[in-house]
Amino acid sequence: MKKVINSENAPKAIGPYSQAVSVGEMLFLSGQIPIDPVSNSIPSDIESQTVCVLENIKAILKGTKFTLDDIVKTTVFLTDLSNFSVMNEIYAKFFCAPFPARSTVEVSALPRGVLVEIECIAVRKIIRR
Repeated sequence: MKKVINSENAPKAIGPYSQAVSVGEMLFLSGQIPIDPVSNSIPSDIESQTVCVLENIKAILKGTKFTLDDIVKTTVFLTDLSNFSVMNEIYAKFFCAPFPARSTVEVSALPRGVLVEIECIAVRKIIRR
């Protein structure tokens, strides 16, 4: 059964999509961009934008039964691959080994002129006895 996930602590969707959708033990997060959910502002540099995106992802996960440790796949969209090393350094502070699988691609533009967007898939760990 599909369940829509919306968090007041993350930016509202700016189009006809949900912040996240859970299906069984899986959670699919829409691409998150660096919009501060309180001020609606966007940081100017790649470091601050990456932190904001990952904090928004954490905010969506909060209130679900999923955590950052449940994320198995991310896709990172950058408007300039020269920002990869800075993004990667920040990203590494949010995730622990074993790290999620990840794709990183350069795109010509992102919504609201941001530098980074990250989408992810999480799978809840099932404890079997």
